[in-house]
Amino acid sequence: MKFWFIIAFLVCHDLLQNVVCQQKDKPNRPRGSPPKRRLPRPKDKDSTVMTRVMDKGRFVKLGSTLSVSAGPNIELRCRGTKIGWSYPAYLDTFKDSRLSIKQHDKYSQLVLQNSTAADTGEFSCWICEDSGCTKDESKSASTYIFFSGKGDIFVPSTSYFEIVYLYPDKAAIIPCRVTHATAKVTLHREVPAEEVIVDGTEIAYDIKKGFIIQNPSFEHKGVVYCKAALGGTSHMSIKYQLLLVEVPSGPPYVAIAGPNHVHAGANFNVTCTVLGEPEVQVDFNWIYPGEKDERPVTIQESSRLINRGTVHTTRMSQSIIIVQDFETIDTGDYMCTASNPLGETTVAVRVDSY
Repeated sequence: MKFWFIIAFLVCHDLLQNVVCQQKDKPNRPRGSPPKRRLPRPKDKDSTVMTRVMDKGRFVKLGSTLSVSAGPNIELRCRGTKIGWSYPAYLDTFKDSRLSIKQHDKYSQLVLQNSTAADTGEFSCWICEDSGCTKDESKSASTYIFFSGKGDIFVPSTSYFEIVYLYPDKAAIIPCRVTHATAKVTLHREVPAEEVIVDGTEIAYDIKKGFIIQNPSFEHKGVVYCKAALGGTSHMSIKYQLLLVEVPSGPPYVAIAGPNHVHAGANFNVTCTVLGEPEVQVDFNWIYPGEKDERPVTIQESSRLINRGTVHTTRMSQSIIIVQDFETIDTGDYMCTASNPLGETTVAVRVDSY
């Protein structure tokens, strides 16, 4: 019996020693003082996390979405010595002074003052590399913020009517975005007056983008609008004109027209025409016989939307070079180069004298 008593005493003694040592190693904190809050640390040194600064120095890690009331300021932070940011294009378009970004030693700070419903959108941050600051989706932190305001269920637009181009080879988006994540949104056609069926496959709704038409076709063209229901009230969006585009994506398709022969002293012009995508800008450049001798010419450029039949819409861009008082120096090739972000095309016509 004494033997077992001695064994039990030694075990208890060791346990008490461990408890005392752990209490000695634990740092003391004054009574009543709250624990120090820290920004969450990212698991990957090449990635970051986004937090929202609350009152009294509190930080809240943000998820994929955040709903707040429009009006108050909002402050976001991302940990890192060199951080890149992206935010709704609306704030960049008007160079809004309400938005400020400041890089500190260990984190970057974004502050948006006097928030409005129009600020609704995605805010992202990422760690910049030494070679540049291109966004890497796999290493970025993003949150979509809904700024809900009184009477604003749809994100406000700068116009009352917008054109949405339908390309047969890519999905089209009708940007009916809302400021309340719980709003129920439906799509409607103006003529004939009816609700458009949204099956989630051919046409689906993404609360961050709007209605997405996966395979645009002739049957989708026309005027549409959206309705949003929330708390027993219904709101209508602006109207959207859906136009089907005929010309496929690619370098410009160019046609050139001009006289082959001109009488001495006569005036003439050469026209370079491009039929292309409605939203793609085309630039022109001319090379002509009298250019090196600084022969004075006039160049006029224009661009407009045209309807080809009742189905398709394209943009017709033109550049016209005008030559007055034809001389021998004007004889030769008139070359027109049309370019867009996808490439360039050069065409030419030769003009001789009679």
